[in-house]
Amino acid sequence: MKFADLHIHTNYSDSTLSPEQIVLKAVDQGLSCIAIADHDTVDGVVPVQKVAAFHDLEVIPAIELSSELNNQDIHVLGYFMDCKNEIFKVKLREIQDVRIKRIEEMIEKLKEFGIDNITIEEVCALNKSDSVGRPHLAMILEEKGWVSSLQQAFNKYLAEGAPAYVKKYKQTPYEAIELIQKAGGVAVLAHPMVTKRDELIPSLVKAGLKGLEVYYPNCPKSVEKYYEGLVKKHDLIATGGSDAHGEGKPNTFIGKAKAPYSAVEQLRQASHG
Repeated sequence: MKFADLHIHTNYSDSTLSPEQIVLKAVDQGLSCIAIADHDTVDGVVPVQKVAAFHDLEVIPAIELSSELNNQDIHVLGYFMDCKNEIFKVKLREIQDVRIKRIEEMIEKLKEFGIDNITIEEVCALNKSDSVGRPHLAMILEEKGWVSSLQQAFNKYLAEGAPAYVKKYKQTPYEAIELIQKAGGVAVLAHPMVTKRDELIPSLVKAGLKGLEVYYPNCPKSVEKYYEGLVKKHDLIATGGSDAHGEGKPNTFIGKAKAPYSAVEQLRQASHG
């Protein structure tokens, strides 16, 4: 039986994993297909596809779009988008510009605590795209000795409610679904067992949601069964993936959670529908 890991991050967003590392780890895990689903960018897709061309590994385009509703993060995965779609490209540029501005504002807030030797240029230099985020700022804080770990950086300065926190780009999950659809893609609700907003699923389905991420790392079988039931109830596609970030999420790895290859076929068919 063939399997796919449909939720992998690269060093084009907030992962430490390079395209080469991702492909080798996926091949080592015996995967037939992977999806590169970076935060608010598709810049990592082609580099991974180029490496995978030397191996028997399929790489499909994906993205994890940031969105929120009532001040709660709700992430939406997109699959098989036309990454060259002009509306899609313009919107991603807008989101990435806001990401950079957010980090600039956090750097200014850190100055209130005497942390005055961090520049936006060195934070952005840690990322291979413009989809920069708090993990990159946390790395600089640790590197310069202001904190002893990434976790301390978040706890002390960067987590929601912490003194240097700045709110993210404002987009609802309904708008994220619409953007994915405009690019010809298929929208899937990311890790619903983490988000815990199942009451929104019917309205998201009405807005065009086509799937749920059912198979997720460190998730009990009983929870998987529950979401498999919701997939059946709403006639959705059951997807899954590791949400691997390399050293950024040491409790998971590529292939730790995966979906049957039939999920890829269903997503592809839905994108053509």
